[in-house]
Amino acid sequence: MSERVRASRLRREFETADDHETSVELSKEYCERAVSSFDLRVDLSRVSWEVSTRAKRRAAAVKRPKISEATVGDPIAWADRPTLSEDGGAPTCTMSLSWRAFESFDFGEWTATLRHELVHVEQFQRFGTTDHGAAFERRAEALDAPVRVRHFATPAYLFICTECDDIVARRFRDCKLVREVDSYVSSCCEASLDCESPDDGD
Repeated sequence: MSERVRASRLRREFETADDHETSVELSKEYCERAVSSFDLRVDLSRVSWEVSTRAKRRAAAVKRPKISEATVGDPIAWADRPTLSEDGGAPTCTMSLSWRAFESFDFGEWTATLRHELVHVEQFQRFGTTDHGAAFERRAEALDAPVRVRHFATPAYLFICTECDDIVARRFRDCKLVREVDSYVSSCCEASLDCESPDDGD
C-alpha cells in the first residue's frame, strides 16, 4: 500500500471513528508514520495510551514521571537511574487523548495536535522533562505542529489589556482573577484588564 493510499484510508477512518478504541488505534498509527516521516527520536513502545472523557479544554497531554534535576537540552542517562526503568531506558509516559477534542477537531488539526505531543515525548525521552520553550518551538516548527494547541472549549471569561486590546488570559470558570480583576495588570503593557464574556460580543 502506497503512502498516499495509506494516508487517505487513515483520513476516512478518522472521519467515521465513533469509539475510544478506534481513536487510539488511529492516533497510534498516525504517530508511527510521523515518527518515521519526521525522523523523530521517539520510542513508541515506551508510550501507553488512554482516552480522557473528563478533559474539557486540553486536546491531549503527555503524562510522565517528574524527574529531578532534568533540563531540556541536557541529555539524560536513563541507565544511571535504574529505579525508573528496569531495562535502562526511558520510563513509560502516557499519551492522554481527549475524546471531546477528537470529536471536535478535523483530521488536519488532530494530527497536528499529535505531532505537538510527539515533541513532548521526544523531549521527555531525551532529557527527562519537557516544556514549551525555544527548543520546543523550533522542533514544533520543523514538524509543522502548533506550539500551543487550540482549546476546544469556549472560555467563560476573556481578559483584555486596556492599553493594546490584546487578549492576555482566558478562564473557563470563576476564579480569583475573575473576582479580583482590578488587582491585576497585563504582562504586555502593565495596564489594567477588562474582563469580558465571549457572549458579550456582537
